[in-house]
Amino acid sequence: MSTILVTGGAGYIGSHMLPALRRLGYRTLVFDSLTEGHREAVGESELVIGSLGDYGALRALIRANRPLAILHFAAVCSVAESVTEPLRYYDTNVAGTLNLVRAALETGAPRIILSSTAAVYGEPNQVPIDESHPTRPINPYGFTKLAAEQILADFSKAYGLKYVAFRYFNAAGADPANGLGEDHRPETHLIPLALKSALDLGDPLQVYGDDYPTPDGTCIRDYVHVKDLVDAHLRGLEYLLEGGQDATFNLGTETGYSVRQIMEMVESVTGQPVEHEIAPRRPGDPAVLVASARKALEVLGWEPKHDLDAIVRTTLNWMQSHPNGYRDDREAVAENWP
Repeated sequence: MSTILVTGGAGYIGSHMLPALRRLGYRTLVFDSLTEGHREAVGESELVIGSLGDYGALRALIRANRPLAILHFAAVCSVAESVTEPLRYYDTNVAGTLNLVRAALETGAPRIILSSTAAVYGEPNQVPIDESHPTRPINPYGFTKLAAEQILADFSKAYGLKYVAFRYFNAAGADPANGLGEDHRPETHLIPLALKSALDLGDPLQVYGDDYPTPDGTCIRDYVHVKDLVDAHLRGLEYLLEGGQDATFNLGTETGYSVRQIMEMVESVTGQPVEHEIAPRRPGDPAVLVASARKALEVLGWEPKHDLDAIVRTTLNWMQSHPNGYRDDREAVAENWP
């Protein structure tokens, strides 16, 4: 049974990847610090608790298990936090990725799929944004992910690493059938926060800026369902295994929704108003980010199958079935840190 190593496999997107890989017959090995992820989300997969900062642990793990490929989800990913805590972002997203790639090359695991982001583009020159658009990040999160991409590109030219980098737009939605959903602590993503506000489960939604150069003054983003992201990664893995060339792909729906439109969809699904407050803009937030995903369609045959209604409904279903999120005892996790 071939092994796939999934870094960050206890996190939001990584955990959704695991059942799909297991269904294809892969042995799934998760490497996660559990500082952001959840032990419960790993399910039947094997879990090794560790840090990307521990090069020795990464090298030993890869050497012992010889994964067919590495799916690299482990990262920190809040734009706002990256502005106030850039050291954490460069340490995890850049130094951690360098450790992983170096360990992979030294131990014979030369295929990596990177979880990247639309934040590498910065303020767009045109919408939708394709992969040829200049990369000019405007926040540390975007800079660190662009640096991770550059590590892969440089190591490919010098050492023969094979990689795919996926630039996600806004990942959203859940997979209630597999007991998987979005459980950030604290939660920072718009759709679950809007649902919590509508269901009176949290504070009023903070709308960060209503004076952007958009039709209703609020930021516009492209929301892609997490299950569609899983499908893209499966296609990317097959592409690499079949000898595909190094490539970077946008993953989005080519349709943008403003914060106010998201609120309206949540109100339509729940039948309840989204209590909200207008707050100042956050540093590092572009006004509009919408993908062109044509390259992923042409090369991988990938296209998203879930619309915004499905994204909101699956998120709501998971929240209703997991009112307290995942059940892990986070204090116990901290106590058991190796």
